[in-house]
Amino acid sequence: MRFLFLCCAFLSVVCAQQTRHEVTNSGGASDAKGASESVPDVYAIPTQFERVLIFRFKYEADLLAGLEQMVKANKIKNAVILSAAGSVRGYQVHQVSNRTFPSKNMFVKDPTAPADLIGMNGYIMGGKIHAHVTLAEPDKAFGGHLEPGTTVFTFAIVTVGVLPDSLDLTKLDDKSYR
Repeated sequence: MRFLFLCCAFLSVVCAQQTRHEVTNSGGASDAKGASESVPDVYAIPTQFERVLIFRFKYEADLLAGLEQMVKANKIKNAVILSAAGSVRGYQVHQVSNRTFPSKNMFVKDPTAPADLIGMNGYIMGGKIHAHVTLAEPDKAFGGHLEPGTTVFTFAIVTVGVLPDSLDLTKLDDKSYR
């Protein structure tokens, strides 16, 4: 009986550990094209904040789902994610994992790893959230694109600067615009 208990305990620990999987993002024909002379190396979009909102998340709330809820409830089309603080009970993020097209993303998930939420930044473009998080455990800090499954522990606070709806941000995160 004790052996069975130990086996079950071992399996529950193994199943709860960090998982990783890589996904290739196919952009079709655009993956084969190089940089275009007609696309500037860098450009500016002049704007200003219309308002600033602070979102507060409670224990066990999903950060991405909560952001999506607040974007919809506050009718946010365009915004800058300025900062965040708090802690999480577990997380899922992804990072780019190669240097050539097609791009690849490494998804890292650990639903049982607590971490401090050191920061968040990114954009809301056309109502779509593109958020990056920085998390810290006792021995390291790490980050990536926020994914579903990042759940709040003590609390989380996220500050967003809302931009005009008329602003055209369509090319900002378009990897084929190069």
